[in-house]
Amino acid sequence: MSPAWTPNPARAATPNPGWNYMERRQTVSRCGADFGGAICDPGYCCSSAGWCGLGYLYCSAPSCQINYGPGCDANTRPCGSDTTNVSRPQLGSVPYGVAIYHCEVYGDIALTYDDGPWDYTSDLLDLLKNHSAKATFFVTGNNLGKGQINDPSLPWPGIIRRMIAEGHQVASHTWAHQRLTDLTPDQVRDQMLFNEVAFNDILGYFPTYMRPPYSASNAQVDSILGDLGYHVTYFNLDTEGYLHDDPNTIQQSKDIWDGAVEGANTATTKWLQIEHDPVWQSVYNLTGYMLESLFRNGFRSVTVGECLGDPSGNWYRTGTSGPSTCPSTTSGAPTPTPTVGLPSTDGRCGVNFNGTTCVNQGPDRCCSPGGWCVRRRERDFKHVVKPVLELIIGIVTDDNNQHHAHGHAHCRPAQHQWPLRHQLQWHDVRQSRLG
Repeated sequence: MSPAWTPNPARAATPNPGWNYMERRQTVSRCGADFGGAICDPGYCCSSAGWCGLGYLYCSAPSCQINYGPGCDANTRPCGSDTTNVSRPQLGSVPYGVAIYHCEVYGDIALTYDDGPWDYTSDLLDLLKNHSAKATFFVTGNNLGKGQINDPSLPWPGIIRRMIAEGHQVASHTWAHQRLTDLTPDQVRDQMLFNEVAFNDILGYFPTYMRPPYSASNAQVDSILGDLGYHVTYFNLDTEGYLHDDPNTIQQSKDIWDGAVEGANTATTKWLQIEHDPVWQSVYNLTGYMLESLFRNGFRSVTVGECLGDPSGNWYRTGTSGPSTCPSTTSGAPTPTPTVGLPSTDGRCGVNFNGTTCVNQGPDRCCSPGGWCVRRRERDFKHVVKPVLELIIGIVTDDNNQHHAHGHAHCRPAQHQWPLRHQLQWHDVRQSRLG
């Protein structure tokens, strides 16, 4: 899990060689490609808007700029034994390092869910169980600030074990949902190997199936994935729940499904479908609709491996039981000491309001990026969610940058507003239509 909110103490960005140091001193807390390639201090993170700092807004993947923020979640290796030297025989008839878009068995529909586990995944598993349905989960190791999937203090290890116990297939969606085509070969390997370490720590083995984030790959990435022994899995039915995560628009996803499944001939139809378990409407509205339609039309609900005719023994590789290493962060991030100001008297807080704090506003109050004392799960878009997006994505201005020494709770948007938070990951998916 990313560190709790901490102040951004204007950490000096390290100028890249060749840049005038005095020029870099003018923006000591800025970082990233838009700021001369300046790199944050060891252990610190570079937000997508180009600020050095710590905490969810700065460090969470995939928005943190991993080339400029050493402490980004994407750069943090999980606890567990190294899998680099695990034997990787290529078994069965399903190709490795080659794009796979569709099932091989007519009458099969393979439902797949990317980006979890998440707060909704347990309920999704309940729903699948109630319908005697199977799915494949393309798991991301540490995205959206959820913490590492093998962290024993979090629910994720138990949820992943439950997936296996209930007959679902678990696959890799990389460690931190980085666009693989933007990474160096070593970074691509790390994003796969880090997830292997976490899976192996949870299960004692790791998957041979994966899906590239944003469905972005190329010949070089495919070659690396093939060398690592992965089936590169895409889809041919995208119901687009992530684009319609609203009760007034989710019908568009149902219409896509109906066009592919309702009245279709099972003897000539097969689908490899994609959804996302962090999307509320996909889990609580669309999935039940799809399952009822799937069975009503005579299809089989299967895993990806089953729909490809691949024996289940080929879906995973036995890991290693060697020595486990547990680095807390990539570079040993320091723990800054918050500067505590006077209590707020008007509900405003932070550096733009004389450094006032929320300490007298209640134990569940925190200081939002917009400078408001709000509840931890506040449902006020104006005061919470909009400033969060402004800060990380820079959709309005960087003037709303808020230091978080001024509250004592971790601000996160309310549950029904998580899709806005997911714009950190999917703001460019609307162009690619792929997640």
